[in-house]
Amino acid sequence: MAEAEEAGVPAGDEQQQQQHQQPSSSSDPEDSQPAAPTPDTKERAAEDREAPSQLGAFSDQLSPDKFKMKKFFVLRPGTLNQAIKDVEALVDKEVDGNVLSVWLMAEVDHWNNEKERLALITDNSLLVFKYDFVMFNCEQIQRIPLNFVDRITHGTFSFPKRSVLQREGEGVRVFWDRLREPSFTSKWNPFATDLPFITFTSHPVKSISDSFADLCDIQNFREKLKDASQKAHTMKPVPGKANGVLVLNQPILIEAYVGLMSFFGNQNKLGYCMARGNIGF
Repeated sequence: MAEAEEAGVPAGDEQQQQQHQQPSSSSDPEDSQPAAPTPDTKERAAEDREAPSQLGAFSDQLSPDKFKMKKFFVLRPGTLNQAIKDVEALVDKEVDGNVLSVWLMAEVDHWNNEKERLALITDNSLLVFKYDFVMFNCEQIQRIPLNFVDRITHGTFSFPKRSVLQREGEGVRVFWDRLREPSFTSKWNPFATDLPFITFTSHPVKSISDSFADLCDIQNFREKLKDASQKAHTMKPVPGKANGVLVLNQPILIEAYVGLMSFFGNQNKLGYCMARGNIGF
């Protein structure tokens, strides 16, 4: 007892400290073992395993081609409906009659440049609109009387033998004055608008959905245009002009040879309203 008191620690307290130290030492191995998984940790693990598969499915849906298609402003929700409403408001009922069908096309000019166009077939006219899908504004209207349409050709595109240009797909060319041939200056002027024909091909977004496939169907457009033109010839014949429309399946000739401007423009889709990203630094 004297020795314990000299050490400054009571004997009873010393025994209590030893008892408290024993459980703590015995609990060390238990602390080193991993804790049992809880329901929350199991759910997180399951989500982590599912995340890569979901990402893979999402990446498969957004293929590079479809991702590029999304850049066309005509695909933005409500854009096409507003554009159709705007161009239909420009139809002159007295001159054009009722609207029979609406089409989303690409015009190919005599220098092989592609241009985005909305086309309306009415009772009396073929209306071709240059429409700005960004600003919702019609910039140009071309009116072609259907009773003047005398020839429609359809087929693949062809170029002169020494031309370095080429174009895939099929097109439709509409003639309304077979007796007038384009002049030499008009052929070599890329901005000429006095040519007696117009050429169409399918819009690039035709494969995005079934509704756009119908809207851009070049073959159906040709049939509807032929039927409307035949009817217009019957209802309003032109004096001194043969009535009826001649439909020919033959290559559509584009008399362009080098066409650096068209090559650059078509590759970058400069004739379409598209999102082209930020420009700057």
